[in-house]
Amino acid sequence: MKTVNILFCGTGGQGILTAAEIAGLAAMYDGYHVKKSEVHGMAQRGGSVESHLRFGKEVFSPIIAGGEVDFILAFDKGEHDRMVNLLKKDGIDLFPEFVEADKKITDKKFLNTYMLGILSKHLGLSKESWQKAMKDVFKTKFIEKNFEVFNMANGDVK
Repeated sequence: MKTVNILFCGTGGQGILTAAEIAGLAAMYDGYHVKKSEVHGMAQRGGSVESHLRFGKEVFSPIIAGGEVDFILAFDKGEHDRMVNLLKKDGIDLFPEFVEADKKITDKKFLNTYMLGILSKHLGLSKESWQKAMKDVFKTKFIEKNFEVFNMANGDVK
């Protein structure tokens, strides 16, 4: 299996690091070697936040080289526009799905979970691994709602 490179980006408070953590754990639970790197400036003030996530049979570096991003998951237009040039030629830009999700999801604290559901359709990781990762990261009182939103986004694919 080739290494999968995912770039999460946005601004502080949008759940960028949480989304990357869940995706990384899901890949790890499916048996992949995972590397993750976080870059955050003044996140508490809405500054830039990005997380590089790489997984595959064997991964040596957590940083994705320019032009090698398979998927970009941007939660902010400005950050999307700044980072989209890192996407490979046949890479997938999920920002249009984010724009639609932002209109659809009324409770914005679940927007990153919805986008993980969208991303999950492209990765082939098991639903069980996604659920285990969400259980490990999210507070218990929100877990059922997160499962519901995730399943709404991915069509409840088994």
